[in-house]
Amino acid sequence: MTEPGLLSRSQIKELMERHDLAPSRALGQNFLCDGGSVDKIVKLAHVGPGDRVVEIGAGLGSLTLGLCRAGAEVMALEVDRHLIAPLMDTLAGYQVDVHHVDARQFDWENHLRGLSWKVVANLPYNIATPLVLDLLPVRPELTHWLVMVQREVGERLVATPGTKAYGIPSVLAAYWARSRIVGSVRPELFWPKPNVESVLVEIIRFDQPALEVPFQRLAELVRAGFGQRRKMLRRSLAPQVSAEQLEQAGIAPTARAEELDLRAWGSLARVAP
Repeated sequence: MTEPGLLSRSQIKELMERHDLAPSRALGQNFLCDGGSVDKIVKLAHVGPGDRVVEIGAGLGSLTLGLCRAGAEVMALEVDRHLIAPLMDTLAGYQVDVHHVDARQFDWENHLRGLSWKVVANLPYNIATPLVLDLLPVRPELTHWLVMVQREVGERLVATPGTKAYGIPSVLAAYWARSRIVGSVRPELFWPKPNVESVLVEIIRFDQPALEVPFQRLAELVRAGFGQRRKMLRRSLAPQVSAEQLEQAGIAPTARAEELDLRAWGSLARVAP
């Protein structure tokens, strides 16, 4: 049994070799091999004894061990069937609810049991944004998130109006939660070393949405507006929104999508239902 939080680079390589495996580029597999970073993530996630934690993308169990050491009840999801056996080797002696499943097809309702859970995850870069935006609207049980994502992905989730990274994920995430970047993890702390930088994003879901407007209508307008972000809203939102409705919402017809904050989008959704 490996000590929690101490799955080293050499141990990860040995574990993969023992099971005749290699990291999958298609699945974006880069395994964290730094105990200090594991401890940092667990601390930033405020995980303690008795917490219920979902780990999406458990991999070989580096982070899983850190969560176990903190005293959490851990439910670990892993999509790669080849990693289940080495993951179970890593977790020998610990009680972890391991599921071989794609998080996008997981039976969340039955497994969350209506209880409050935290999400701690090293999310594959290609599914990070859609997974977060798909789960926030439908899974209020997932109250606190600490996810490791590609820097560009993290910056888009937390971006504010007028910045280059501000876009659809920024607005839609802000409807459901408060998000901020709370740390980073250097590429050399993974094996194999990724070609991108990673950041840690904290997402705290609101008890109630930030606005009293239907989310689906807000999302439709946001997607349409940013779908042609270089155009003025009077053009990108036509024929969904008239010039009169833009004026009624207090938005200049010459404004562009990246200039509107969440409340401005909400005002638009109210006058153009």
